[in-house]
Amino acid sequence: MTEENDKSHSSSGAEPVTTRRGIRSFVLRQGRMTEGQKKAYERNWPKFGLTREHGMIDPREIFGREAVLNLEIGFGMGQSLAAMAEAAPEQDFIGVEVHTAGVGALLKEVEDRGLENVRVYNIDANDVIDLCLPDAGLDCVMLFFPDPWHKKRHHKRRLVQPEFVQRIRHKLRVGGIFHLATDWENYAEHMMEVLSASEGFANTQPEGSYSPRPEQRPQTKFERRGLDRGHGVWDLLFRRTN
Repeated sequence: MTEENDKSHSSSGAEPVTTRRGIRSFVLRQGRMTEGQKKAYERNWPKFGLTREHGMIDPREIFGREAVLNLEIGFGMGQSLAAMAEAAPEQDFIGVEVHTAGVGALLKEVEDRGLENVRVYNIDANDVIDLCLPDAGLDCVMLFFPDPWHKKRHHKRRLVQPEFVQRIRHKLRVGGIFHLATDWENYAEHMMEVLSASEGFANTQPEGSYSPRPEQRPQTKFERRGLDRGHGVWDLLFRRTN
């Protein structure tokens, strides 16, 4: 896991994280929210927070308009999501993060930047995909720097698997983009293999090629630090074709 996506979890004021059958792709960390994050959570969750109890949402009702709709899975501490939302006020953004400190940090960013185009889930992304989002409703799904589970015996825990990719496909509109990024070369190769073999997706780049970092994905300070040290970052952009 990259530094920018280091996540902590607190039970204070948060909806319990889902317990799901099968293999979990994340580890809950027991860090607590800072006082600033906690206060931002308490002030802003009623307006910007979404839960399973909302059921299958209608984004037009949630945001009060019809607009390009983006989903970020695992937004970490939220700086990138807030920056993207601020740079594209004409678009709407839904973020999903199981770690409450990250949700508090994002809600503080939303408040500080005066954003109105962000909504947040504090539950397992699998529940959001299966229970909360209508089919063919998303223009872009973003998965940036997920836990690489770099040990070979843990590769089965990686979120990017054929079944997961097909569930994402059904939530994207035809022509929508699945944008992934990782700083682990082995995981990048795994992502490329899975996406290239997935029905209904086509690489936006020549076959087997990674994408230059799109301008809309902010480059974090940790990413820049890694690049300065010679670490690689790989972006993959695949379009839903049918």
